Amino acid sequence: MKRQKRDRLERAHSKGYQAGILGHSKDYCPYKTTVDSRSQWLGGWREAMEDRAVTA
Repeated sequence: MKRQKRDRLERAHSKGYQAGILGHSKDYCPYKTTVDSRSQWLGGWREAMEDRAVTA
């Protein structure tokens, strides 16, 4: 059970990173009800935005 939960959060983070790299706004986040998943998605999105700023 814990592995499944961790995988879900890792997936949310990677999806957020992909959205950030593509330039989507944070309003694009598909996780509206799950706080943990939303937090992970936004963390990935922020990381991608930082990476975009460094390379730009």
